[in-house]
Amino acid sequence: MEHINHTTQLIGIKDKHITLTKVMQHKTHIEVIATLDYAPPKCHHCKGRQMKYDFQKPSKIPFIEIGGFPSLIRLKKRRFQCKSCRKVTVSETSLVKKNCQVSELVRQKMTLLLLNRESLTHIASKLAISPYTVYRQLQQCQFQEDYASLPEIISWDEFSYQKGKLAFIAQDFNTKKIITILDNRRQTTIRNHFFKYAKEARNMVKVVTVDMSGAYIPLIKKLFPNAKIVLDRFHIVQHLSRALNQTRIQLMKQYDTKELEYRALKYFSKFILKDSRKLSLKPFCAKTFRETITPRECLRRIFKLVPELKGYYDLYQLLLFHLQEKNTEHFFGLIQDELSHLNKMFKTVLNTFIRYKTYIANAIELPYSNAKLEATNKLIKDIKRNAFGYRNFDNFKKRIYLALNITKEKTTFVSSRA
Repeated sequence: MEHINHTTQLIGIKDKHITLTKVMQHKTHIEVIATLDYAPPKCHHCKGRQMKYDFQKPSKIPFIEIGGFPSLIRLKKRRFQCKSCRKVTVSETSLVKKNCQVSELVRQKMTLLLLNRESLTHIASKLAISPYTVYRQLQQCQFQEDYASLPEIISWDEFSYQKGKLAFIAQDFNTKKIITILDNRRQTTIRNHFFKYAKEARNMVKVVTVDMSGAYIPLIKKLFPNAKIVLDRFHIVQHLSRALNQTRIQLMKQYDTKELEYRALKYFSKFILKDSRKLSLKPFCAKTFRETITPRECLRRIFKLVPELKGYYDLYQLLLFHLQEKNTEHFFGLIQDELSHLNKMFKTVLNTFIRYKTYIANAIELPYSNAKLEATNKLIKDIKRNAFGYRNFDNFKKRIYLALNITKEKTTFVSSRA
């Protein structure tokens, strides 16, 4: 803990050679008049003796907030002249770098704000500086990737950074640290990037979680020969629910829009697609049936009106049950038994499951998924939304690394009762 004795140290000016001469309170900001003066050092050019010459024109230096107001320091710097070579130099201070007009405290605050999911213009308005100053500070950030090692469990996915353009992202499953972000998801780009890692590092990867995009699977086998491929369970359920929903729509279109069957299938679709074990027992007013009933009773009414839907609904619920209870044999056994007498939508989905049987079995048996990476993608969308999009992919990539890959130190607040 450091003991603070002076007002200059309290507001963050640690240079003892700076003297505050006047402070003016304006309507929008606080203006501080200060001078920088100290004994003449030796000449930087000839190492000769220097003497005090005059003061430089006051520099306008943006400073951090004082009392809740933006502040500006007008600093008069002492100039020195060498007696031998007659060259003139300007005094230097830790408050601001040489040939720079932005204080170091503002730069530090700027870097801290860049770690948050805020736009550059918002950061600039907070610090009362130009957005281009924040942009130049962002440009100075550099990130180097370590190609010596890879985590044992990796998650792959993509996200949209511009309209119609997708970027590739890989993340450590355990630490949620982003391994890499690539500006496209082409197989050549991904392969060339991961081939930069040594073969020993790639052989250490044991599990890779992906969505049901078939393009990644042969690439993962080539890059990580010892890794198990785990398909994301969310996408498995999504395929099943889409097949059931398309079946509902197909049956609904067979009826006239004024018929009871059409209205029941249309207005109670959320009950049909929901897990039966999560249906509420609370009754509600069903205007379609003109009475108060529970969701389960509502489903019984629908299946009585449209019996063709009952078989598909039971199959959907059984597959969900076996998936949640991790019964791999029962899951694929049910698919084989029911595949022959299903409609086109369900056959397409279940044939896809059979084709990816090994990877779906891994998803059922192993406790890994793309859930953490999907949460990271949500944070990336927040970064893009707050900035109203990014034209430059490198700047977008730096903001993601700054906001998500750097561990922020938590502030310990002191209670007034402590």
